[in-house]
Amino acid sequence: MDSATVLEEATGAMEKAISALENEFGAVRTGRASATMLSRITVDYYGTATPINQVAGIKTPEAHLLVIEPWDKSVLKDIEKAILASDLGITPNSDGTCIRLPFPPPTEERRKELVKQCRGLSEDSRVSIRNARRDAKTKLEKAKKAGDISEDDMHRALDELQKITDTYIEQVDEVFKAKEAEVMEV
Repeated sequence: MDSATVLEEATGAMEKAISALENEFGAVRTGRASATMLSRITVDYYGTATPINQVAGIKTPEAHLLVIEPWDKSVLKDIEKAILASDLGITPNSDGTCIRLPFPPPTEERRKELVKQCRGLSEDSRVSIRNARRDAKTKLEKAKKAGDISEDDMHRALDELQKITDTYIEQVDEVFKAKEAEVMEV
């Protein structure tokens, strides 16, 4: 295995860590309504656990409100139960045809808890990125022992790997700072 392939694999793994972080941040409640908050909630739809967005249309008519309109009205009560059972902490309002989810702005204390949660998620991403670096380093060292690459090539690849790692760690920090600003915004 050559060094370019190893670096390419490491970059792919680091890119996935960033994508996963952004996805996790999308589910963090900030007081603004977002359909991604419902992505983890599943509804029992004819005996199958189905994500809400596959059984209903989700709209955001205003910043602090989500409207869920099920395509099959018989699922309305099940969606309501699933939202109540979730960790969203929001009581759904049903009018028989759709469900409204009002998102009140979080308190100062709750915002600080959310920032702490986001900090933990970003640290998990940093760990994933460092693990990708460690795995790539191990592969490079094995390739050197096997004689596939020279010592100089290995050191050049390790330097490049560190630069790539630093870039992705910076991206994690930028994504976290943006989410922190969004959460702390009143």
